[in-house]
Amino acid sequence: MNSKILRRCFIDFFVQKHNHAEISGASLIPENDPTVLFTTAGMHPLVPYLMGEKHPQGQRLVDVQKCLRTDDIDEVGDATHLTFFEMLGNWSLGDYFKKEAIQMSYEFLTTPMNEGGLGLDPDRLCVTCFQGDGNSPKDEEAAEIWESVGFVRSKNTAPDQKRHIFFYPKKDNWWGPAGQTGPCGPDTEMFYYTGKNLENPYEKGGPAENKEWVEIWNDVFMQYNKNAEGTFEPLKQQNVDTGLGLERVATILQGVKSPFETDLFVPIIDKIFAISKINSLNSQENLFPLTEEDKSSSRIIADHLRAAIFLLADPRTIKPSNTDQGYVLRKLIRRAVRHGFKLGIKQDLTKEIAPVIINLYQDIYPELKQNQNFILEQLQKEEIQFSKTIEQGLREFSKIEVTLSGQEAFSLYETHGFPLELIQEEAKNRGISLHPTFESEFQQAFEKHQEKSREGAAQKFSGGLADDHEETVKLHTATHLLHRALRDVLGDHVYQKGSNITQERLRFDFSHSEKMTPEQLQEVEKRVNEAIQDDYSVSYQMMTVDEAKKRGAIGVFSDRYDEKIKMYSVGDYSREICGGPHVSHTNVLGQFKIQKEESCGTGVRRIKAVVNGGESGFEFAKEQ
Repeated sequence: MNSKILRRCFIDFFVQKHNHAEISGASLIPENDPTVLFTTAGMHPLVPYLMGEKHPQGQRLVDVQKCLRTDDIDEVGDATHLTFFEMLGNWSLGDYFKKEAIQMSYEFLTTPMNEGGLGLDPDRLCVTCFQGDGNSPKDEEAAEIWESVGFVRSKNTAPDQKRHIFFYPKKDNWWGPAGQTGPCGPDTEMFYYTGKNLENPYEKGGPAENKEWVEIWNDVFMQYNKNAEGTFEPLKQQNVDTGLGLERVATILQGVKSPFETDLFVPIIDKIFAISKINSLNSQENLFPLTEEDKSSSRIIADHLRAAIFLLADPRTIKPSNTDQGYVLRKLIRRAVRHGFKLGIKQDLTKEIAPVIINLYQDIYPELKQNQNFILEQLQKEEIQFSKTIEQGLREFSKIEVTLSGQEAFSLYETHGFPLELIQEEAKNRGISLHPTFESEFQQAFEKHQEKSREGAAQKFSGGLADDHEETVKLHTATHLLHRALRDVLGDHVYQKGSNITQERLRFDFSHSEKMTPEQLQEVEKRVNEAIQDDYSVSYQMMTVDEAKKRGAIGVFSDRYDEKIKMYSVGDYSREICGGPHVSHTNVLGQFKIQKEESCGTGVRRIKAVVNGGESGFEFAKEQ
């Protein structure tokens, strides 16, 4: 089963057999979620609805969501890690729960392909459930449902018993909360055996002990709320949040050992080697087998450029920069270029590889072809700029006289993007010796750098449900007023390019090429405060994209024009596509104050603002 059929098979199974509504995947750049730089899981775009907002398409949903995670970026290059990936997910927003979710998962995995499933051998499946602790009980309910479809509780005994159920602690089988409090619950995970001992796949143990068991699906049951006292109470709305990784399942279905050997990557990898030194050497009949280092570099190039291209094609346009999402984009491109150097590709890497990726995915994601010129322009610009940075790094070598220390080497790595191998090679070429503590000193600095990155990732990529605190909701509503005021003062070229909202302040990025004058800032602030004082009512309506456009709504529109969305109206002042939540009327916001206006990238400005002194005890905006 190729990847295109797999995506469609998953959607059709839930739409046609189990009455789910297909929804479009969301942007890779989350809206109004301060916990993440990117959409790192399928649940992120559905946060308001998991918190109780009514979804326009109903309570049963299914989608394919683009995701990006960079917390393990240094691991990319092996056979498993990816930054960009696609997550297939089905959702219950207060509708079905454990029984139906587990039965549907098992049905899809084991139903023959010609009947709409994946046709996996059930004897090569095992599952895990939450074992319970002092705060929350063992998930006997999930285990009993698995038993009803033929699974047995593992006792690590007789090999004739297949389809085992394992019980693991919270670190393995529990989701959330994102912070100290909030929705959370146990999950059940499904694993597929990729080893050769089919007679006794449990000989080396279950998923915790044996990496031949590969996780392919995860059903999360949001059934508790963790309160400030640290205790768990049942949630009023119980949700199901599932995730099945496209790349992992494609690997299994196509009978290969890694995602890089599937149809999602093979054309990209083939093109990389076609323009590399390996192809040049082999064309001269000098047969040079691929080394593990060559394979690792090709995987990094393919993964990173695929991720960069999807970011550049995103409707919330970003460009390479030194902050936030733009910094990650820059890192991905430069890391790919660095590994191109290792394969002997000294120039035009992105020019050669990007069209292959675009052509491979354009049928599923037409925005890649639509934005091809912009994508190629940004990639090539960054590649050229990085080549100049490497030249600057080479000039730094001229300042080193006799011995190179590990700290100096790390400075070249961190500042100029020099990989360690290139540093060592250049030192050798220049007759520079390495300090006796070179390796340990470099490694120490590198590990310290990694630890800081992981700490940042833990904060930025923590994921989870967004904060629905009163102050956060007020500031969320204020961004709609700010957006309208900016368009009135600066012009209709202004569109939201991103936002980040905490309980203390809002941060709003918008398209505008010039620094705002004090007079313009004062006028924007005045208009927002007038809208607050006019006490507009706030409500939403469910409608199609075409209907919302005809009413003058702004926002990031779905590609599926028959899909229903939420249009939030602030009186006659503002209409925007948004998931919510918002306050029910504007005078609860209090006084709006702009704290700062600054650049955050080419053609993009940023405003930071606060609201103070509004009413408490507000109500959420409701459907009109």
